[in-house]
Amino acid sequence: MKVIKRLLWVVAALLVVAGIGFWARPVSYYNGAMYLREFFSCVESSSVQVAGHRVHYLAQGPEGGPAVVLVHGLGGHAEEWLNLSAYLVKAGYRVFIPDLPGYGRSDKPADFSYSVRDEADVVVGFLDALGLKQVDLGGWSMGGGIAQHVAFRHPERVRKLMLFASIGLNKAPAFDLRLFTPTTPAELDQLDALLMPNPPKVPGFIARDILRLAKERAWVVHRALDSMRTGQDATDRLLPQLKMPVLIVWGDADRILPLDQGETMHKLVPQSELVVVPGCGHLAPAQCSSQIGPRVVEFVRK
Repeated sequence: MKVIKRLLWVVAALLVVAGIGFWARPVSYYNGAMYLREFFSCVESSSVQVAGHRVHYLAQGPEGGPAVVLVHGLGGHAEEWLNLSAYLVKAGYRVFIPDLPGYGRSDKPADFSYSVRDEADVVVGFLDALGLKQVDLGGWSMGGGIAQHVAFRHPERVRKLMLFASIGLNKAPAFDLRLFTPTTPAELDQLDALLMPNPPKVPGFIARDILRLAKERAWVVHRALDSMRTGQDATDRLLPQLKMPVLIVWGDADRILPLDQGETMHKLVPQSELVVVPGCGHLAPAQCSSQIGPRVVEFVRK
C-alpha cells in the first residue's frame, strides 16, 4: 500500500508539473503533440543543408512517386500543409514540405534577407539537395510568390504550378501590416479575423504564449515585409511569361489577399485555372482542404 501511495503521489506531482508547464508554455505542448502525431502518421521529418543552412522538411507518400513540393507562407511552417497534402499522398504522390529559413524547425540565420527572391533560391537549393529534377510546385501566400519566382527563373524544374491565395501583384494591402507581428491580445484577435471567417476565441494564457513567440520571431517577419514593401519581387510582369499549367486557388472570404487579386492573376496567365472556394478565408488550404484537395489531385493528374 505504501508503494502504491507513493506512486500516486508521484503521478499527482507529475500532473501538477505538466499542468503548470502547459499553462506557462501551451504552444510548446501543442507542437509536441503535433510532432508526435506526425511520427505515428508516418510523416518523415528530416533536414538538408542549403547554402550552409539547415533546412528542415517533412516528406510523405510512396518512394518513387511523382514529386510535389509545397511552400508555406509568411510566419508559417510545414505542418500547415498536412491537411491538403494527405490528398496528394493518397493519390500516390511523394510530397516534400520544407520549412523556409527563418520559420518552423529550419535555421534562422541573422545574415539572411528573408526576401521572396532569396527564399526562392533556397527552394531551388532544396530541390538540388534532394535530387529533384522536376516537380509540381505549390505555394501559399508568400510561398506563392516564392513559387512564381522559381517557376519563372527555372521553368525546366516546374512541371505544374499551384498558387494558393498567393502574393505577387504589386498592390498595397488594405490593412496594417504590423498585425503580422501582434503585440497585444486585441491585435491578435484582429489578425485572426483577417485570416479566417468567424475565428475561435483564443484563451488568454494561449494568447499570451503566442504573443511571446511573435515577439521573438518578429525580426524575421519584419525583414521579409520590408523586402516585399519595395515591390522588387512583384510578379505582375513575370506571370504572363509562365508557360507551364497553373492552378490558382482562392477563398472568396479572403481578407488578407482579396479574391480580385486571384482573378487578376488568372487573367495574366492565359493557361491558368481559377478555383474559388466559397466561405473560406486566407487559411483555405488548411481549413478547407476537403474542398480543395480533390481539385488539386485532378490538376496534377492531367
